[in-house]
Order: sequence, then structure tokens, then C-alpha cells
Amino acid sequence: MMRRVGMLLVMLMLTGAAFAVAVDEKPLDDPAMEATARELMKDIRCLVCQNQSIEDSNADLARDLRQVVRERIAKGDSADDVRAYLVARYGDWVLLEPPVKPRTYFLWASPFLFLALVLIALARRRRAGPPAPLSAEEEAELKHILADEESEK
Repeated sequence: MMRRVGMLLVMLMLTGAAFAVAVDEKPLDDPAMEATARELMKDIRCLVCQNQSIEDSNADLARDLRQVVRERIAKGDSADDVRAYLVARYGDWVLLEPPVKPRTYFLWASPFLFLALVLIALARRRRAGPPAPLSAEEEAELKHILADEESEK
């Protein structure tokens, strides 16, 4: 019982860290602007971690990008303006969900291409039918191998 209570307390302490702002970061004074900045940070990829948003990352570059986002929002830029600024600097890669355009068609189509390849492979496998039965020689060899394994135990 005490172990469960201890685990619960540890989990509760760790959940607070999920909503914390890093110690060296200063949130915007206007709560609405800070909320806009935080929402935008969820859509921007950490260029070091690559599969995390800058809001979730502890990398130095992510911290710098969070600061850039806050500065741009404080200057009056909209979320779209900040996205455009970051895309101009780092390319579409900086967005966790890149836009659909000719340069990203393969990226967006790749899951469907992979699915098509899997379906083709499955169809070929079905068409091949069940494997052929073992020949008499193969059957004898299998029995010999199994007997050897049984005697080793």
C-alpha cells in the first residue's frame, strides 16, 4: 500500500513539470499572447530532436526558437507571420506538419505508397498458395534433427 502511495506521489510531482516553463525563459506578460505563442510552439519542430515540438524539447536550439517565437508575438506578428518567418529561415522542415505542395508530395504520399506495396506483397503471397509438402528425404532429415535435439535434453 505504501509503495502505491509513493508511486502516486512521484507521478503527481512529475506532472507539474509538463506544464512548467524552463527556468531561464520568461513568459510573455500578456496571457493571451503567451497562449498564442505556446500554441504555435506545438506546431514547430525541434531541429535537434526532430520529432518533438519546440515546446516539448529541452534542447538549446528549441529554447532559442521559443524565445524567437515569443519575441515575434510580442512585436505584434500573427501566428502565420511567425510560421512564415521560421519557414523562410529553416524551410518547411521546421513545421511538424509540412504543407502539401509539389516539394512535399512524396512525403504526404509515402504512407499510401507503403500500404500499396504491402497489399501487393500480400496478394502475391496468397497467389503462391501453401508451401509444398516435405519430400521423404526432408521428412527423414527432420526426424533425425528432432531426435538429436531430444537426446541432448
